[in-house]
Amino acid sequence: MDQTQILALIGAAIIGIVATILILRRQRQQEEEAEATRDNPFAVSTEGMKRCPNCGFGNLVTDATCSSCGRSLPG
Repeated sequence: MDQTQILALIGAAIIGIVATILILRRQRQQEEEAEATRDNPFAVSTEGMKRCPNCGFGNLVTDATCSSCGRSLPG
């Protein structure tokens, strides 16, 4: 093998490695985005709770202030 063939093989190997890294990075980003938008499979019960009009957090009926934002709850 002469020097130009060796350089061509090294260049092709570098291009392959860079392409593989970019593909894996893109797949990881797509998986993270899919996980962030995935709905929770468990139902949430709001029975015995009242929602804060300011932040929407569910609080116990007996609470006078919101556990999340600290605002006064109606009722």
